[in-house]
Amino acid sequence: MSAGYRFAFDGDEIDAEPGQSIAAALIAAGHRSWRSTRGRGEPRGAFCGIGVCFDCLVTVNGRPNERACVVEVGPGDRVERQEGTGRGHLDH
Repeated sequence: MSAGYRFAFDGDEIDAEPGQSIAAALIAAGHRSWRSTRGRGEPRGAFCGIGVCFDCLVTVNGRPNERACVVEVGPGDRVERQEGTGRGHLDH
């Protein structure tokens, strides 16, 4: 069995396994949405799971618009919710 590690999601520590996508780690930790739409603020999370639909966008280590379903989470990564596209979450 491989050794896991932790990353931060909006300041909370989340467990992950090597090779796991951000979306898989968030879902395993009970998070179903991590982005909100610009206009109406509707929650979004994993939809297609293959990087096509852009519903799962997050900010990773300060970089917005990362697709959580295809980006592998790394030890110590800082993942934040994202509002719409191109901006980080506004509640900081």
